[in-house]
Amino acid sequence: MSLEYALINDTSWQSQTEWQTPDTPFMSFEFWQALTDTGAIGEQAGWLPIFILVHRVDAHADSEDSTSGTVSSTANNAWQPVAVMPVFIKGHHRGEFVFDHSWAEAYARYGVDYYPRLVTSVPYTPITGQRLWIAKGQTLNEDILKTAIAGIDDIAQQVGASSWHGLFVTPTLASIATTSMPTEFDVERAIVAQESGADSVPIDMPILERQGCQFLWQNKDLLNKSQPFADFDSFLMTLKAKKRKTIRAERRKVAEQGITCERKCGDAISEADWKAFYHCYVMTYAVRGQQPYLTLDFFMALAASMSEHIMLAQAFDAGGEIIASSLFLYDDPDSDNENPDSDNVDVSDNATLYGRYWGALGEYDSLHFELCYYQGLEFAIEQGLVAFDPGTQGEHKLVRGFIPTTTHSIHRIYDPRFVPAIGDFCMRDRMHMAQYRKQAFEALPFNADNMPDFNSSNS
Repeated sequence: MSLEYALINDTSWQSQTEWQTPDTPFMSFEFWQALTDTGAIGEQAGWLPIFILVHRVDAHADSEDSTSGTVSSTANNAWQPVAVMPVFIKGHHRGEFVFDHSWAEAYARYGVDYYPRLVTSVPYTPITGQRLWIAKGQTLNEDILKTAIAGIDDIAQQVGASSWHGLFVTPTLASIATTSMPTEFDVERAIVAQESGADSVPIDMPILERQGCQFLWQNKDLLNKSQPFADFDSFLMTLKAKKRKTIRAERRKVAEQGITCERKCGDAISEADWKAFYHCYVMTYAVRGQQPYLTLDFFMALAASMSEHIMLAQAFDAGGEIIASSLFLYDDPDSDNENPDSDNVDVSDNATLYGRYWGALGEYDSLHFELCYYQGLEFAIEQGLVAFDPGTQGEHKLVRGFIPTTTHSIHRIYDPRFVPAIGDFCMRDRMHMAQYRKQAFEALPFNADNMPDFNSSNS
């Protein structure tokens, strides 16, 4: 049975079937509900969502029940949902962490509008993961993705969007997308054919891939048959002596300032803790003269709906006052749910700690490293988590044992005149990032017996 799509402007589709548990907490319905309820997404925030519902139609349903290609306020009971992709209509780039400002500038030089543009991502969250919700019993494949892309194209035509951007997608999704669509070279040949009058068929746009680099820690002791580390010291022993000494010195500096740290999870985090955290979080933006993207109500909503995924690290001064906080989310290491991007591999096989939000009320020597990295590493080891993703950017992570790892984003440009140049940009950017990752890998602080495999983190 062929697949169709419908464009839905609310979340009524969530009750239409059973959905697989997403591969990260950031694609959970609870996380997205918190974003919606607190105004982090929506028209006022400049993140206007439309949901592309990929579905099969009941053979006995009236033909009028199938509303493929139209915007509906609710999901239709005759549909058999297969997958849903969120798409945001945006007039800005804020909260994305993959930058295409130079493309916007190129459009402006030619007097062409780059806005609105379409984005599929988890808002304000540079974490790699699936970008579709998948129904139970289904696996992401070319047919599903092509149907979703048809929905994206429909939205783009309706709102006059210049482009679509899928950010921090999984390698599986990037591979399916780029191999199932024409290339930028096909577009070049089609343009030449059209200009010569040899062909008048509409040009199908390619999916262009960009790659980036983030630094992820792996809970894998190569000297102990790749078993998880027993404790923080066993991790330190995989590093060169000079690096071990540096990390131990940083932790001593924190203690010598009279600072103590504490970790709390889930319901153990009080309302007073959340308010103190938010005060710290706001300071991260205030020092740059900015307003935070997320409100205290957002974090309180997370506390109410997904506390089992939350860890808060706090720093106290000698008087017992909270001076800094770092908030983490993490996967359930005991989950038996399937990852729809990875041929039904258990999510628990990739259970990860995610460092997301931090702030301090002042400047304290080495406290950022302690609260954002070392407390996270200790927690990941204690919980038996497979990996620790501390967030985007920061080569200072590299020298602390975080491994350079490839990230993927995919892009669809609708004006064929810009496709060859942007395609060339993406190709050169991938080459540059591959070289950067290789150089960063060579700078890792591990001793010779504990160097991870370069290819395993750069697929």
